Amino acid sequence: MSSRRPQAMKSFAAIAFVAALLVTLARPVAAKSCDRSCLSGLLTDYLQDMFTHNPSALPVTANVRFTENGKTLKLGEGFWQSASGMGPYRRDILDVPGHTAATQAVVLGADKQPVLFTVRLKETGGKISQIETMVVPHDKNSLIFNPDGYVQGNAQMAVVPPASQIDPRADAIKIAMKYPEGLKIGSFEKVNTPFAPDAYRIENGIHTAGPGCKMKGCENIKAQDIITHPGVRARFAAYDDHLGIVLLYLDFGQTSRYGQGRKLVTFESFKIYGGQIHAVNAILRITSVDSTSGWGPELPAK
Repeated sequence: MSSRRPQAMKSFAAIAFVAALLVTLARPVAAKSCDRSCLSGLLTDYLQDMFTHNPSALPVTANVRFTENGKTLKLGEGFWQSASGMGPYRRDILDVPGHTAATQAVVLGADKQPVLFTVRLKETGGKISQIETMVVPHDKNSLIFNPDGYVQGNAQMAVVPPASQIDPRADAIKIAMKYPEGLKIGSFEKVNTPFAPDAYRIENGIHTAGPGCKMKGCENIKAQDIITHPGVRARFAAYDDHLGIVLLYLDFGQTSRYGQGRKLVTFESFKIYGGQIHAVNAILRITSVDSTSGWGPELPAK
């Protein structure tokens, strides 16, 4: 018996070493930096794990923070419990220098009903450290709702501009911020928001300005009549310098348009290249005027 034990222990040690080696080899090697593919993968992981209601599978940091419509939740709560699949639209906004991945999408909720969805992920060391989501089902707080509108007549958002037409980060953000600047005084013309001649805007899937708009006086987004939003505030969220897309979070503040004690909040993406805004896609909801995004600071427009 005693002569066999050393041999058995050696065999066990060899097996354990091989098993440990196989586990090590099976693990993905952490990227030195999270590139576009890495960021896109984090978004896909998030969506897939949400649809399968499996938050434990998501690669998150120990102190990850998660909000839904401005409320801090435990990962796996809220829309995670009813999300059921991907809808017809997903537009990723990948900000490699900013370590940020975001998407505007149409997803499916309970009973396969379409839900408008935005998520912003902050990447730290290949894992997710921040999760900010906006979830907009078709109810009284969605204001308007047509999920198919993000697919129809929205080709500009998928255009990959020539590298020579991509605006530097600071310039692209400055151009996007001309939008809330125009909202503040009720005129894009007076602040000279640099819209391209054929620029359009889609809000919750409805074409509310430019080509595809069916409302009176909405054909020209720059000249369109808009109400003043003196309390509008904005926060930069991401810039994709490959697609030329800036993502802003906008808090429209109290106005008479949305009802007493109510306000509009949006995640708006701006297709910007060649110094002009070519398209605006917004996912929006009505909320209490006292509510916050939970992330801030949203700063007053100039």
